[in-house]
Amino acid sequence: MCSTESNTELRPTPPDPALLLELKTRRPPSLLDRAGCETWSVDFSPNGAWFAWSMGHGIVWVVAWPLDSEEGRDGHTDRADKSFSCGQQVWGLAFGPRPPSGAAAARFAKTAPKGKDSLLLATGLENGVIKIWNVFTGNAVFDLHGHEGVVRDLVFPQNGSLTLISSSRDKTLRIWDLAHKGKRVQVLSGHKDWISSCCVSPDCSMMASVGRFDRMVCLWSLRSYTFIRNLTGANQKTLCLLSSCDFSPDGAVLATAAFSGSSWWIDLWDPYTAEKLATLADYFEDYGQNQISAIQFSPDGLHLAIVTDDRALRIWKPGERRMTMQTNKDQVSNGLCCKYHPQGGVIATGTRDGHVRFWRAPRPVPTLGHLCRSILRHSVSTHQIEALPLPRRILEYLTYRNIPERLKTCTSSDEEDWES
Repeated sequence: MCSTESNTELRPTPPDPALLLELKTRRPPSLLDRAGCETWSVDFSPNGAWFAWSMGHGIVWVVAWPLDSEEGRDGHTDRADKSFSCGQQVWGLAFGPRPPSGAAAARFAKTAPKGKDSLLLATGLENGVIKIWNVFTGNAVFDLHGHEGVVRDLVFPQNGSLTLISSSRDKTLRIWDLAHKGKRVQVLSGHKDWISSCCVSPDCSMMASVGRFDRMVCLWSLRSYTFIRNLTGANQKTLCLLSSCDFSPDGAVLATAAFSGSSWWIDLWDPYTAEKLATLADYFEDYGQNQISAIQFSPDGLHLAIVTDDRALRIWKPGERRMTMQTNKDQVSNGLCCKYHPQGGVIATGTRDGHVRFWRAPRPVPTLGHLCRSILRHSVSTHQIEALPLPRRILEYLTYRNIPERLKTCTSSDEEDWES
């Protein structure tokens, strides 16, 4: 087991004003600066009560959140910090939703604490195996076999079902039914090389995946488990690599990140029409010299977090020609992954040396226009919006087609927007 005292060091005095705290792993001298210590994945549980990160060398540490809470640290085993030894390098991890009541939950009753629901944690390993853990007991529930390469990303659709989606360097995605211990699985093929990342739309109807070397951005149906389309024009450069993707919380925008030898860029897409809404490299020339490792939309959809190899974190508000926030330059510990807390306000980043940093994220009050658009777009497609008898300006706002115009006209002191 890991403990705060013996295995990690809490650094509460940050050098960067936005840094809340940092978890540093204490390693034996023989493991310092050796491959295998990277934090490739971090995650918060759906209710925000737990945080997990792959600290390198096959170890995953799970801690109760917030970290300074004394609840359950002495005498309350349900809330005690836990570690999971996976035996292989951990490349991807994800918390699962709490099982729904009924037969699905009963399948895990033997491993759940008495009177408690089980909280699952999936870990994707270098040898292609996915291990499923019960967070409350610290026990392994079962393993999933089938991938023939590194399991790079894991996603649980947050619709209450026990479904796990995995992407791998074997060029496939797999959809596992954990209610049947993964014995029912759908295999999706189409990528020509490693799959870097995958994400699921908020309504759980679509999934997107990006290939690191094949320059493909694929959309898939999670209702029929079929290929929908490849978003063409994602990369015109022959040597570019795709690294990450994420849906906005309302599902109306898909962001994809790519980089080449000398620049990076982020494309914003309409997943319903396959239209490219904007490319950030066209407006952020000063930021284009470093590799993007990960991107993620904030829970309110107002910001996009960007992790690059020269700074731990950048945060951008779509439509602005400046970064809302960026951390100090960091040439010592490059960022590899990021994850927002479900309630926002905090974002965690994992580093190449196995550490985790927690940053204070912007938390503005959403406008009425943004709230109305988010609610509407969560359940209404672009084609349905376009059929409504609305003024052109409102249609452009609802379909996010106003972003390029705002990028051309707005400045750091001028944030005009129709809803304000």
